Amino acid sequence: MPSFGLGTWQQRDPATVRRVVLQALDAGYRLIDTASAYRNEQAIGSALAEAFDDRESGLRRDDVWITSKLAPKQQGFDGASAAVLESLRELQTDYIDLYLIHWPGVSGRPPESMEHTAYRRESWRALESLYKDGKIRAIGVSNYTCAHLEEMREYAEIMPMVNQCELHPRCPQTDLLNYCHSNNIAFTAYASFGEGALLSSDASFPQLDAVFARRSDLTRAQILLLWALQRDIAVIPKASSMDRIHENIGVFDKKPLSMQDISELGSVASHFYKRYCWDPEHVA
Repeated sequence: MPSFGLGTWQQRDPATVRRVVLQALDAGYRLIDTASAYRNEQAIGSALAEAFDDRESGLRRDDVWITSKLAPKQQGFDGASAAVLESLRELQTDYIDLYLIHWPGVSGRPPESMEHTAYRRESWRALESLYKDGKIRAIGVSNYTCAHLEEMREYAEIMPMVNQCELHPRCPQTDLLNYCHSNNIAFTAYASFGEGALLSSDASFPQLDAVFARRSDLTRAQILLLWALQRDIAVIPKASSMDRIHENIGVFDKKPLSMQDISELGSVASHFYKRYCWDPEHVA
């Protein structure tokens, strides 16, 4: 799996999705992250088909990694099986490189309901079957805690290959990250910029400000991406403009952060901890 890709959450307008995906591919992106809940799989599939048909691009299906996800309302064996087949149709592909259970719970149940366990168990059974059939090349989860992952040892024939979660200096997920790395589960960060809050010049975080002052060759976005990438964490930053698309992937042309930089950024949460997205800690 590539360590860097394009996130597409909140991008639903077909014309915008087409432009952004084609611009990202042209800039060198080789991972496109989507989900059933994003409602943009059809637009992404059309954009990818256009790219693959373009002889000048030289791109083939095997050159681009596609990640998609099961929506909470699709949980369960039958729901998950149908959802994957629908994603395959929408994305115009014979296989999906990575398919994740987007959330450890099912829609319409209180967080403490034990039905969540039963539903995600059956969803995983469906993904294992589709993996064996070659419809999915890799299977994983998203927003799973250490407890959710540990529970999977009781029922999973194949343990998840990836866990995709919110991660940035204000939400470093240290215990979860260590658990995943110790158990051969690749970690992908979403919301690397704290939903944009960590990029704002109005927000002051002394540790981030100090690194930014020392590394005038980097933007705040590039600092945050390097902080993850240098610790074996894949990133999927969103972008809607050509400038931001190039800024984000430009991290690979920059010198790495120092150990001091990485350590300082890792200490932000001690005084400024915050999640910007959904919190799975209370899902049974």
